[in-house]
Amino acid sequence: MSNNHLPLVVLAAGGTGGHVYPAESLAAEMLNRNYRLVLITDCRGDAYGGVLGDLDTYRVRSSGVAGKNIIAKIKSVPEIAVGVWQAHKILSQLQPNVVIGFGGYASIPTMVAASFGSYKTAIHEQNAIFGRANRLLAPRVDRVASCFSELEQVPNSVLNKVVESGMPVRTTIIDQRETPYPELNDNSPIHLLVLGGSQGARVLSDVIPDAIINLPSYLKARIHITQQCRPEDLDRVRAQYLCAKINAELSSFFTDVPEQMARAHLIIGRSGASTVAEALVVGRPSIMVPYKYAIDDHQTKNAHAVDEAGAGWLMAEKSFTFESLSNRLENLLSISNTLIKAAARAKASGRPDATKRLADIIEELMTQSGSNDNKLKNGRSVV
Repeated sequence: MSNNHLPLVVLAAGGTGGHVYPAESLAAEMLNRNYRLVLITDCRGDAYGGVLGDLDTYRVRSSGVAGKNIIAKIKSVPEIAVGVWQAHKILSQLQPNVVIGFGGYASIPTMVAASFGSYKTAIHEQNAIFGRANRLLAPRVDRVASCFSELEQVPNSVLNKVVESGMPVRTTIIDQRETPYPELNDNSPIHLLVLGGSQGARVLSDVIPDAIINLPSYLKARIHITQQCRPEDLDRVRAQYLCAKINAELSSFFTDVPEQMARAHLIIGRSGASTVAEALVVGRPSIMVPYKYAIDDHQTKNAHAVDEAGAGWLMAEKSFTFESLSNRLENLLSISNTLIKAAARAKASGRPDATKRLADIIEELMTQSGSNDNKLKNGRSVV
């Protein structure tokens, strides 16, 4: 039986995991609520897996402009214009009830085209600072869903559109939320988890092994470290741990990250939106080393939000040396109550209901009934 009678939601997403993961989580929730879904993405890359891979998918032209020189930016304009025209034709055919974009330049053509139509529109901002693509789109959409209670660089003219939804995370992450923080006393093993994004992070492989080796012997003997490394760094890092007799599990990719997070006493990694949200939902403290070349330095803003909540500690990459990390680890691991308190604050800050909240925003747009109780006032949520 055809499902064409069901309300239709178009997802505009693509690019890095931070833009794709929340789209996938929302897709699963909207399907459970009996909606019809379509994905519009850009022309890069392979087909998506998971829930997104099962959706009817359209591809349009697009191009990024951030970080490019003026010539490259000018050349990007025709590419985006073609994408807007392609998206316009697709939307005219589909006639969706709501179109939601997830940031990044892959979403721009679809959201621009949608804003010129009669469709209800929303954008989702994953980071603590308004992304450039979303800043461009915000004046023309009906709702802006924010992952953080404080969102920087929001134009005053769109503040009344901003609602706090939180960052949707995978159900496998939510499933670990009730796993208690692992026992931590003067004699228990200490489980550290190192995550560096989809490809690992060279600086983590350069600094962390020496920092662990530099710990006092009474702590070093208790360390069990699980670390993501770039493939080219695996042999070097493994040799360092082996020589120092450190219990270590290394890989360039882990398939059981939710379980690894639940086992960890402390996470060390970058501060992309997905990593931050997942650590908070599971309730694990973290040392965050923001990627210093991130656009608008958004990873530092994400890390600041966690640091200020007492759920982790920000270490800027320029001061992230093995000596500074070793000192920080010695202080944290020597007083177990510090980590236990930070874990509780992380869990309190996590939003396991973020996907449902975002789906509710979409449904509210469809009905346009009721007031929005989650609006930000002067950049702060009243939730």
